[in-house]
Amino acid sequence: MKVICGIDEVGRGCLAGPVISAAIIIDKNLIPYGIKDSKLLTPEKREYFFDYLIENAISISIGATSNVEIDEINILNAAMLSMERAFNNLTVKPDIVIIDGPYIPKQMKNLDKIKVFPVIKADIKVKSVSCASIIAKVTRDKIMREYYDKKYHGYGFKNHKGYATKEHIENILKLGLTDIHRKTFKFSCPRRNDFAGF
Repeated sequence: MKVICGIDEVGRGCLAGPVISAAIIIDKNLIPYGIKDSKLLTPEKREYFFDYLIENAISISIGATSNVEIDEINILNAAMLSMERAFNNLTVKPDIVIIDGPYIPKQMKNLDKIKVFPVIKADIKVKSVSCASIIAKVTRDKIMREYYDKKYHGYGFKNHKGYATKEHIENILKLGLTDIHRKTFKFSCPRRNDFAGF
């Protein structure tokens, strides 16, 4: 029986914080009813499934790229690097890897005896990738809520998790950038069209 790994990332569209990828290997018979892409679940459901997956997965791993790396190598390459790191951190090596999106990370293109398939909308189409999306989303949200929101008072990271909400942009204009903001990212704002002036 083939061992299948699902990989997904979260945080590409944020103005602040890391990109987080998750890789998961789980027996398909243990994937619970109702699992779907994390964006389609309530926060409560995501937390419920997160706890279940942690308890029942064969292997789960996380990979991250920082805002500094994102600024240095661009968001696409940073997302690919976080996926590579998640894959490399697995304690069990799979036979097949399914990645959400159209691209295969460079270091995963010629893996010995492991087939890698990029699938657009895999987080919706493939249950193991849906599981990975939940792990990645809950992990990143916890980092933004429980660590960065406390470290950077007044930015509201517990509310928007670094995404380009009105609240977040207003707080940037009022308080300036933090060490976790992506300096190369642009945002829509009547007063500034990018971070170059900060």
